[in-house]
Amino acid sequence: MTVANKVVVITGASSGIGAATAKLLASNGAKVVLGARREDRLQSLVQEITAAGGQAAYQVTDVRDAAEVRGLVDLAKSQFGGIDVIFNNAGIMPTSPISALKTQEWNDMIDINLKGVLNGVAAVMPDFTAQKHGQIVTTSSVAGIKSFPGAGVYGATKFAVRNLMEVIRTESAQEGTNIRTATLYPAAINTELLHTITDATAKQGMDQLYDAVGITPDAIARVVNFAIDQPAEVNVNEFTIYPTKQA
Repeated sequence: MTVANKVVVITGASSGIGAATAKLLASNGAKVVLGARREDRLQSLVQEITAAGGQAAYQVTDVRDAAEVRGLVDLAKSQFGGIDVIFNNAGIMPTSPISALKTQEWNDMIDINLKGVLNGVAAVMPDFTAQKHGQIVTTSSVAGIKSFPGAGVYGATKFAVRNLMEVIRTESAQEGTNIRTATLYPAAINTELLHTITDATAKQGMDQLYDAVGITPDAIARVVNFAIDQPAEVNVNEFTIYPTKQA
């Protein structure tokens, strides 16, 4: 497997998709470097991975802070000798109607879902450009390819990520730097995202949907593993992941 021995930085790694991906990649021989804001969760996850024979390190990281994201990448290089992949996975989803004017939540989504991804890109781009290889995997959403009432600002951040990743791919091809990209569009995946919704009506609707059709984050972890596992000359760059039962 080409996953084996790759150094993979994962943001939003303390739970959900990030944690599931860390465990799967480590079990397949990757060296994972985990960033999130909750140190206790990161410590437990690293202990679980190492106890199972994997290699992992962590650093408390807020993706809104570019210096902290750079520090996470520096940890990967100092601990494991380089970096091959960054998985920009940190995100929040406090959905609400635009008319509710939850402007602080709008700003938080822009800072984490979009600027956080940009901080990840900026942290790895010098290394990826110099070594002429690397992979940027980013979690968007089905709200990044379809417009959903109640998810206007959330969707706007995810549409932006979609555009950003495709531009990185095409620019890299033009520049000959061989940077691969993979953008994920998950639908109803049972994670802590729903805990960030403060609008009561939006929360009720999302809870009902996820209770009815939601699937585990392992589904996304397998897709990330697949994307990384492709040979260097192959870039599989977009994945929409729905529960089979979701209309």
